[in-house]
Amino acid sequence: MAVITISRQYGAGAMALGRMLAEKRGYTLASREIVQGIADKAKVSTDFVLTVEKEAGTTLSRFMTRIISSRGMVNKLLRDDSGYIDEKLYLDYLVLTVVQIADEGNAIIMGRGSQYILRTHPDTVHILLVDEFQNRVRRVEKREKINRESAERMVRHEDKRRLNLYHRLGKQDFDSPSLYHMVLNMDRISRPQAFDMINHLLESLDHSKPEEG
Repeated sequence: MAVITISRQYGAGAMALGRMLAEKRGYTLASREIVQGIADKAKVSTDFVLTVEKEAGTTLSRFMTRIISSRGMVNKLLRDDSGYIDEKLYLDYLVLTVVQIADEGNAIIMGRGSQYILRTHPDTVHILLVDEFQNRVRRVEKREKINRESAERMVRHEDKRRLNLYHRLGKQDFDSPSLYHMVLNMDRISRPQAFDMINHLLESLDHSKPEEG
């Protein structure tokens, strides 16, 4: 497969699995690259894109109020006076960037609605990772070095934000099985088992391609 998208519930541990697959197949792991691509198109800093991304999917009026009212932050984060990005532009540039990465091929694209954006893209496999709420909370607590209560709030917030954002991209719940070639419950299997299962799927699909000529 030329492109693999890995979607996940927040805190399901997808990034580590993505790194393993990228190393195995010699693919580019596209996560920060997406942020950089959006920043280049919008002529803003990656920090500003990450700020927009963090707020995208929440109430738009609240998002715009936070950004516009904090003029000092805008001046600090914008590269120059011509740069600008809001939620709508973020989504537009996100689609363009993800498609460009997919067209280059040999990439593992981490989240950001790529399963919607690339749903008709050829030679693309879509994977979803899910896990129990408390497992995800424990990962976030450890990764972010925060207490359990803060981790629970973060997971709930991210679940809600991503769901709202995905609805704007795909008009469908991101965890709908019909969007994916494979759905893995990380509460039932280990990361190495997930790695082996995805590789088996990819090898099976590679072998099922008709030979050229």
